[in-house]
This record gives sequence, structure tokens and C-alpha cells, in this order.
Amino acid sequence: MLTVLSVAYPLAVAAPGAVGGAEHVLLHIDRALTAAGHESLVLAQQGSKVAGELIALPAVPPPFDDVTIIRARERMRTAIDGVLATRRIDVVHLHGVDFWTYLPRPGVPVIATLHLPPERYPREALIPARPGTWLHAVSQTQHAALPRVPSLLPPVENGIDVEAFGGVYRRRDFALFLGRICPEKGPHFAIEAAARAGIPLVMAGETQPYPFHLEYFRTEIAPRLSRDCRFIGPVGPAARRRLLASARCVLVPSLIAETSSLAAREACASGTPVVAFRQGALAETVEDGRTGFVVDDVEAMVAAIGRTSEISPETCRETAVRRFSLSRMIEGYFDLYDTVLVRREAKESAR
Repeated sequence: MLTVLSVAYPLAVAAPGAVGGAEHVLLHIDRALTAAGHESLVLAQQGSKVAGELIALPAVPPPFDDVTIIRARERMRTAIDGVLATRRIDVVHLHGVDFWTYLPRPGVPVIATLHLPPERYPREALIPARPGTWLHAVSQTQHAALPRVPSLLPPVENGIDVEAFGGVYRRRDFALFLGRICPEKGPHFAIEAAARAGIPLVMAGETQPYPFHLEYFRTEIAPRLSRDCRFIGPVGPAARRRLLASARCVLVPSLIAETSSLAAREACASGTPVVAFRQGALAETVEDGRTGFVVDDVEAMVAAIGRTSEISPETCRETAVRRFSLSRMIEGYFDLYDTVLVRREAKESAR
């Protein structure tokens, strides 16, 4: 039996319906470990809901300014050290986008899942000095962009619960933006593209309490909202599935090199075409002309919206079943745990 300590981003609540891909992956691993008879410990903010044992940290009140972030990281580092001092842990699995700021002392193997584009990490994160720290990507595109270092493990592509999507809903004539409301996700381009294409836009997602995110919503999004451009805020799992299955298309106008895009994968499982900018793994996730369109600018996005009726819902669904299954992702993570433990045993035997 394994005992895995999964560590969430210090400012995130790990619960079903969480916006972030990191929380999505953590929760599915936690559930799979528990179902397989392993011991799953999850270190996350109070309010998180996990299948295993939650070790809760005090909730972090907004706004998420620099001082708040530093204090949250310090609390996380102290909490990790406390767990390792009192519990037998086989693997520590870090999911935070700032994982290198609270690495534990040398000893137990650590796996850090890289949820950001490689260029968003400092050198000390991608080439860790701590022995027994292993990194891996969540897509082939992201993996290819990482430095080739001994600590790099094979990628484990993000999976989704394909069976949870694809319900029967009446298709409606609207485009959907689903994700965090922040500059890097480009929701202002989704607004522009939908307006120029003459199609209503529904925006669902969370504006996290970082000062620059709140200012972006106030100045760039709120003034553009109207009857044909609605922002409905965060949505739970059931509403998310309903929106994805009833939309004409999903727009992903990201401005960064996306590592995966869960929204694009869930849309595919719902039989809904995606129109995405050519950023990072989006060109790997969306099969251009089969499950959606990969475009280079807003003008091309407008044209692609008009062609989404060419995409077969059946093809989208079959592609998701073949490529994005949750079981495939879980098997990949269990293989990573085996790999780092075998390597640790080999190193200890060689002493």
C-alpha cells in the first residue's frame, strides 16, 4: 500500500467544480488512490473536499497580494514539514504552480506536476537542486519544450471523466467561454470574436481575487457585457456539463502556451467543436478540421465560428473517448509513483 501526500496550490480550494486544472488532476488522483486501497493525504485549504484524508490549512482571505502569497507559501512549507515528521509518506506530489518555494527537506521522493508553460517557471524550478525531486509535463507539447534533465519523467496527459459528458441537451445558438477571467486567457478576444460573428456569448468562470485580475474584469470585461454577452460567474459540475453540451462552440482564445486545456477536452467529450488560438498544446488537443479549428487571430476565429456546423459531434465524442480518458491519466500517475520508488530503492541499494 502506498501513502501519497498530494499538495495543492496554497491559495486554492480543492473541491469538485474547481476552476483550475491542477485541482482537477489532484482530486482525481486522490479518488483513484483511495479506491485502489492506498492512503491518500491531501494538504489544501480549508473547504476542500477530498476522498482521502484532508489536512486543512486555514482559508486565505482575499485579496491575493504579494504579502498574502508569501505567507501562504510559508504556511505550506511548515505544514509539509509537519506531515513528514509525523507520518510515513512514500511520495509527495506537488501540484502548486509555485512548488519550488516549499520543497521539503531531502528524503522522501517528490513529484512536481508542471501545470504552467515552461517559460513561466524560473530556472531553480525546472532544474531542482534538491535530490529526489522529479518533474513531469501534462502534454507532449509541454514536455518537448522542457529542458532535458535527469529529473524529467515521461509526460502524463490530462484526462477527463469522459462518461460524465455528452448528455442529451438541446443545442442552442451561443458560443461559450469557460475558464478563469484573466488577461492570459483572452476572454476579451472571445467577446470580440463572438460579436463580429453575430453570435451570443456566455462566459462562465471565476475571477480570482488577485488585484490585477479584478482590475482586468472591471476595465476590460464588465463594460462589454450586454444581453448578447453574459457573464454568469463560476458554475458547478452539472451546469458546466449542460453548458458544454448545449453550446454551438467553445472559444479558447488563450494568449499563453497552454499545457492542455481541460475546457477543450470536455467540449470534445460533449460533442462540441472548439475554436482555439494556436498556443502551446491547444494545437495538440484540438484536431484542426475534425474536432474544431485552430486559428491564429481574432479574424480567423470569427471565420471559424461560422464553420463549426461542419464538425461532427460523433467525431468529437469518439476522439475524446480514444484520447482523453481518465483511466489513462490515472494509470500514468501510478506508473510515475512506481518509477520514483524503484529509482529510490536502486539508489539506496547502491550505497
